[in-house]
Amino acid sequence: MPMIQTVLGPVPVERLGLILPHEHLFTDLRGADTPGLGEADLDDVQAAMQRHLDAAWAAGITALVECTPAGVGRNPLALKRLAQHTPVAIVAAAGLYRQEFLPRWALAASEAEVEARMLAELNEGIDGSGVRAGFIKLAVSNEGITELEKRDLRAAARAAAQTGAVVASHTSGLLSGAHALEEVEILESAGLPGSRFIWVHTQNSPHLAEHRAVAARGAYLGFDGLSPEREEAFLKLVLDALGAGLGRQILLSHDAGWYRPGEPGGGKVRGYTYLVERFLPRLRERGVDEATIRLMTDENPKRAFGKTR
Repeated sequence: MPMIQTVLGPVPVERLGLILPHEHLFTDLRGADTPGLGEADLDDVQAAMQRHLDAAWAAGITALVECTPAGVGRNPLALKRLAQHTPVAIVAAAGLYRQEFLPRWALAASEAEVEARMLAELNEGIDGSGVRAGFIKLAVSNEGITELEKRDLRAAARAAAQTGAVVASHTSGLLSGAHALEEVEILESAGLPGSRFIWVHTQNSPHLAEHRAVAARGAYLGFDGLSPEREEAFLKLVLDALGAGLGRQILLSHDAGWYRPGEPGGGKVRGYTYLVERFLPRLRERGVDEATIRLMTDENPKRAFGKTR
């Protein structure tokens, strides 16, 4: 039976319903060399984030994939604390962010060392916390995929192939579509099929032809910046993808949150309910049936993040 690895342990996919596949609960973008990066009082974190998780659960959200890897303040103990106080299943990320945010150890690491670190995060726990990651999160630079980022993609491919994990990569900028195709090629060259890749921020490419090309390699298309301000743009993107027959590869999420260390009270937090409360009703108004809604919000994320080993 496929399982999703949460911060509190594996959960059978059949126990879950609607899943948000790209959100953040705790992220620190101040830079890898910032003193106190990713550190905060856990009581403060819970105070800031609890009501947003409560609202998500009340809206029918059963699981949230937290997409913060090493280099941008990943804090597995903060995720564990939050998970202990909500019925929403929380999934943590193995992996590394793009080159400018790499921690010092990763700048000089070999490909084998990066692979070993990812395997440890998936199989044993993140940074000695005992909190196991449920997938691998990477990122590539907007201007072009650097050699270090290619190293990380190859290492991730091998770690994912050994564990059944999916690889999700932040891929934005004007060259998003071309970079997503290049990422698939790098992963496949290292032994991971395109069907185990998530193109994070697919919405950064407005070109349906690029969506088709990446989907043809088996990859998932993450339309994961949903917000009221961009509602019409996202409706068009999703409806066009559905019209092109790509429904089995669409993932929907907000890229919302999150607690920001260094800001009073963790800063301003954007919640996780817009998808359910507004966007899905708009899709229904445009003729999208319930089976397709369930496909995008339930079946696809379960298939993407579920593992059999």
